[in-house]
Amino acid sequence: MLLAILATGLFAALASPAAWSRTVLDLDVQRQPVALEDWGDYWIDASAKLTALQVAAGAGVNWQPTDRNAIYKATAGSVLWIRFTVPPAPDAERWYVELPYSSINRASLYTLDMSGQWNEQKAGDLVAVSKWPVPHRHPLLPIAVSAETPSQYLLRLENGHRFSAPLQFVSEGFLNHSEQRVSLILGIFFGLAGLAVLVSAISAISLRDHAYGWYALSVTLMALTQATLTGIAGLHLWPDAAWWNDVSTSVLPTLELASTLMFVSAAISLPERSLRLHRGLMAVAVLGVVMAVALALVPVERRMGIFSLYVFLPQVLAVYAMAWAWKRGDRFAPWLMIGLSPILIAGAWLMARNAGLVPISFMTMHGSQLGVAIELPIVMVILMLRSQHRRENTRRIQGLDRVDPATGLINGHVFAERLMRMIARSERLKHQSAVMIIDIVNTDQIQRDFGRKAAEDLPLRVAERLLSTAREIDSAARLSERRFGMLVDGPFSAEDAATLGPRIVARCLMPYKGMHVDCIAQVRIAYALVPYQGSNAQGVLTALEEKLASVSIEDRKAVFMLGETTPSKRRRQRPRPERQTDTV
Repeated sequence: MLLAILATGLFAALASPAAWSRTVLDLDVQRQPVALEDWGDYWIDASAKLTALQVAAGAGVNWQPTDRNAIYKATAGSVLWIRFTVPPAPDAERWYVELPYSSINRASLYTLDMSGQWNEQKAGDLVAVSKWPVPHRHPLLPIAVSAETPSQYLLRLENGHRFSAPLQFVSEGFLNHSEQRVSLILGIFFGLAGLAVLVSAISAISLRDHAYGWYALSVTLMALTQATLTGIAGLHLWPDAAWWNDVSTSVLPTLELASTLMFVSAAISLPERSLRLHRGLMAVAVLGVVMAVALALVPVERRMGIFSLYVFLPQVLAVYAMAWAWKRGDRFAPWLMIGLSPILIAGAWLMARNAGLVPISFMTMHGSQLGVAIELPIVMVILMLRSQHRRENTRRIQGLDRVDPATGLINGHVFAERLMRMIARSERLKHQSAVMIIDIVNTDQIQRDFGRKAAEDLPLRVAERLLSTAREIDSAARLSERRFGMLVDGPFSAEDAATLGPRIVARCLMPYKGMHVDCIAQVRIAYALVPYQGSNAQGVLTALEEKLASVSIEDRKAVFMLGETTPSKRRRQRPRPERQTDTV
């Protein structure tokens, strides 16, 4: 009977919800990290005044089971307490309580010793990293593991906003292995960021492009922000500056947003497109600098509220400015929006975590680094293409007095200069070169049959054919709307000249891609061998022009050599037969 009662009681105890609702904490080295799950209890002290001894006494404390994905509503001015007991476990390795959240203000672990006293270990932003029990990227607090007796702990957490980081336990061996992997990933990330800063700074100086300068500043602040969020900055850059380690998590992102806003303005040439919109973005960027100073001075409980007021304004304005430029024909604005979108999405996810809307996960912890790693190469390629486009435009503007802007060929002035030098070179080297004048003679017919656009495109297609025919040492020029010129450097014989002209005519008569098969250019060519047929550049050009002008419209011949008599002249110069008279 007694056994039956005991069995019934044991079954009821095991079947009760309280028995099955808790997961026993098992520090197993084979499966790490070991999450606290619901093994612990939590309580929020709204007054933030109770000590560890008072909390352990339990007077007025309403403990609730912990949860791995819980979002604890402990804000500034309140304290989150978590109690847990570590069951007996093998003590071959040293174990730590890990809080994978580097931006927590303060984490204090209280250990109950043999004399009944609670000993404190402190970490967090309000404590210099060099004074942590284990200097690390995020709080890492040692615990004592006994193979015989359980150990009781109290964890006191202070934060400026809701807390959602999972509490987990790791051994020293697992910690060393995981840190090597994380160090490799972070090293690649910061190396990529450093390369982007270096290339941008050099490009800003060499190309005198403000967009590169603003991008170098933006990436520098972005890298520092990520170093702060991952704990690298507190561990290596300012391990003794607890105050700056605390405020940098909000000051640096604010400055980064302001610099990114100025970069977007410079990248889409906003000062030249809309000075009013540019000044608006500049005002918001200056406001960001003021807000950064204010964030460094205000108390911690007001910092997150001020930061949340500003953080969305630069992002919305940047997207609006890029969309505005895209609508007005900026070819790089849409690609810039695509390049910056990963970091904007990651930033929104991070703000959702700080607001307590989502728990800490891989995306909230490493989403920013992933977004930056995707954004950096895309934006760098966009900037390089933009610089190349700007250089081409600059060369075109600077070469307008020497180059035809529509075709890229040299103009008549440069053509005459090069002709003079070619004649002088031919005389010195005692060989012949050729100069050609090419006229398009069917432009009016093309306009009647295929429209004005086809007639306007025809000279551009002829220019392409001339460039494909010319050698590297030759020169092609556009002398007027329908007239082109070509210099063929010698040694060049009369036979070569006789075959080159018909070859150019045949090339121009071939169909053009994207145009009607009958939309072809009919050209006439007049050429001269220099210095054999003239040593004065202007005189040769005038003679060639007169040669083409003398050709009859009905003449079906296409290539004429200087000095050759045209059919119309031959008819005019044909001698009359003498009249015969009868003699008586």
